[in-house]
Amino acid sequence: MKPNTTKAMHRLIVQIKDALPFNEIDSNFCSDVCTGCSVKLISFIEIEIDNWEYKLNKGKVPNFKDINKLANTAKKIRTVLLKNKLI
Repeated sequence: MKPNTTKAMHRLIVQIKDALPFNEIDSNFCSDVCTGCSVKLISFIEIEIDNWEYKLNKGKVPNFKDINKLANTAKKIRTVLLKNKLI
């Protein structure tokens, strides 16, 4: 039985939304320590997620490369947010 990549992408999107502080972006979001622009990184991953949600709603079936790319991007962004002490 083939794995259902559409369900996997939906699950990944939910996990990313739960793990990253999308609703906490404001003027005080930046910390004293900055190894990357956290606001821009959150905006970037939010756009990527919105893009995939749109594609999934239109019936596009992601492949494993698509899932892996989004997962790795979110992982790297989470690492930067941890270094910036925002998570």
